[in-house]
Amino acid sequence: MKYYLIAGEPSGDLHAAHLMSALRAEDGQALFRFFGGDCMQAAAAERGSLVKHYSELAYMGFIPVLTHLPSILSNMERCKADIEAWQPDVVILIDYPGFNLRIAKYLHAHTSIPVYYYIAPKLWAWKEYRIKQIKRDVSELFSILPFEVDFFEGKHHYPIHYVGNPTMDEVTAFRTTYNETREAFAARHGLDQRPVIALLAGSRKQEIKDNLPIMLEAAKEFAASHQFVVAGAPSIPKAYYDRFMGETEAKICFGETYPLLSHAAAALVTSGTATLETALLGTPQVVCYYTPAGPFVSFMRRWVLKVPYVSLVNLIAGREVVRELVAATMTTLQVRTELRRLLNDDAWRQQVLEGYAEVAARLGDAGAPQRAASLITQLLNKSS
Repeated sequence: MKYYLIAGEPSGDLHAAHLMSALRAEDGQALFRFFGGDCMQAAAAERGSLVKHYSELAYMGFIPVLTHLPSILSNMERCKADIEAWQPDVVILIDYPGFNLRIAKYLHAHTSIPVYYYIAPKLWAWKEYRIKQIKRDVSELFSILPFEVDFFEGKHHYPIHYVGNPTMDEVTAFRTTYNETREAFAARHGLDQRPVIALLAGSRKQEIKDNLPIMLEAAKEFAASHQFVVAGAPSIPKAYYDRFMGETEAKICFGETYPLLSHAAAALVTSGTATLETALLGTPQVVCYYTPAGPFVSFMRRWVLKVPYVSLVNLIAGREVVRELVAATMTTLQVRTELRRLLNDDAWRQQVLEGYAEVAARLGDAGAPQRAASLITQLLNKSS
């Protein structure tokens, strides 16, 4: 069968790549065409073609989106035309709702190609009205978060498939194969024997610009006893990070977020999939997400957001497992205070780790891509 996939950022690229590998195992004749990244290209190998790299798609915030609107619209038109020209058996959308839901709407109106959504849009957080679009334009929805079943099926009477969480697969695979010692990791990155604090400032330029300077400033108090390593996003050049790192002694490493977290004593993490990865790797964390006009955003949050937390860790647990510093509370003083608590309060660290175990239990076993691929091929075969 012919599978057309669309992912618009690094986490989607990774999850889509694992799904593609699982689809190849289920369907020996699988062919792929996709908007995505390096991981998807590697998974497709000789059986697929990259149409557009996600680095040309991922814009965040009103001003960046407005500035790049002609490019965004051009990419969208190219995607529509490319799908119609290739005529896949299915289009599989991976998160990235601003772009993907428009593609789904077009395909529903102009073609008979089924649309499957892997990694459901986070309608439970905001823009719940989009459920009407999902019901109209999406043939099958595959969820990776256990609480989404109640939201889609219980609240909105829209049946979905919970397949488990692919981050569990990725972390499990890493733990099974990674055996580098802390000393070897430190030697490769020019680190000494002081404990490491990992800084995960996001995967987009705007996130890095907003969060990394505050993280680095907060970290200065601990420089004598700890060393800091920034997890570089794969699509962001080192020169961009250098603009914010200045004279700090912090190091940066690319493509090694899991090894970094596995050797870190604590982490400052911008909200997103990274918070869940950090939890499953067992690294105590503070969730940090700065936004301009923080007090106003904090005020509006109670009216716009439909959930009490922003991190996947707390959302899955249904309670505060990790401290969240968002908008007005994301200040140098607050970050420094919470980091000090993580490093010095053994009882709090233990409480965080116990919460992580609860989150892992709720997610269930590894195998999400395989379960999703099996369902996808079964559904397609049944409808053909």
